[in-house]
Amino acid sequence: MKIPLFFDGYDLKAYDFRGGQSLSYLRERLRYGYRLMKGAQPRTGFYVAFTNLSKSLQMLGHDVVINDFAFARRHPDHPIGLSGYLPPLARFGLRNPALYGPGRVPDPDDLEVLQRQLNLRILTYPSTWPIQLNPVEIRRQFAPMFVGIDTDAWPDMSGNEKSIDILLYNKVRWHRKSARETDLVQPLRDLLKARGLTWRELNYGSHTPTQYRDLVSRSRALLFCTEHETQGLAYQEAMSANLPVFAWDQGELVDPSQRALTAGEVIPSSVPYFDERCGLQFQINNIEEQFDRFWRALPTYRPRDYVLETLSLRCGGERFMSLYTPLLDAGSAPASEVFTPAEANIAVTSEGV
Repeated sequence: MKIPLFFDGYDLKAYDFRGGQSLSYLRERLRYGYRLMKGAQPRTGFYVAFTNLSKSLQMLGHDVVINDFAFARRHPDHPIGLSGYLPPLARFGLRNPALYGPGRVPDPDDLEVLQRQLNLRILTYPSTWPIQLNPVEIRRQFAPMFVGIDTDAWPDMSGNEKSIDILLYNKVRWHRKSARETDLVQPLRDLLKARGLTWRELNYGSHTPTQYRDLVSRSRALLFCTEHETQGLAYQEAMSANLPVFAWDQGELVDPSQRALTAGEVIPSSVPYFDERCGLQFQINNIEEQFDRFWRALPTYRPRDYVLETLSLRCGGERFMSLYTPLLDAGSAPASEVFTPAEANIAVTSEGV
């Protein structure tokens, strides 16, 4: 099956003119090289997720075409996938039935405007909890859709020579210089020192993929510190490498832009895909108790088994197709008459699909 995907973001731009695809990929290569030279993260999480989605669909035998506006216009009833940022994609005037994600879901008021410009049938978040950010009356148009992890690119590294006990991945984004440094990050450093463990600390945004892979390969476990994640590719890549994860999971919505959206209580997670095979979660009031439990049980965890069963590229592609395929039969129907996630009785929990 031919699946037209469209992406517009910092990495890859969508250009609707002859030679636009070639120019877009040239720009992506130049940006990647420039950021790599600067020692900055060369790709955004949205683009990594998008490329994994493309791999997933190709693995299932589908023909994926990217930013092919000519094909979409020749086949206006053929469903398309939209990813990245919606406002730039809306300006091209495509009216094909569309499945959106991965990408940044616009705020409800902005989304209402975009829905008049695009034929959006299904909008997705990477997991279940962010759907609750939206008003109850519009949640039925959303569905959770994770992006698969490339388990070949992230093979089992548990047999590698280990020189680091703990890789501390510091992705604290709010209150980083104040409260969280005092009550979370420094106590964790003190704990590791008191237990006589070796560790390396990696700050989000200031490392390259090669540096991250090297540290993962030499570490016994990942200590993952972030307020909340809609999916969390970094910790899932480490789990694919068979590193058990000790995850700070406070269950508190901190992002001010997300807090402004919701009128009710939303309980987020830093590890929305996780079970007892993966490791252990902790909160600020039980750091030491939970870490000792985690460290004692370290040899028993099997996070790669969880990833292979739940989050592989094949699983990600199958999840996309479960949402995309019904749109093929409903391509010319009014939006009110087509498949919606609520009507399909899709059951997805924080433990996976």
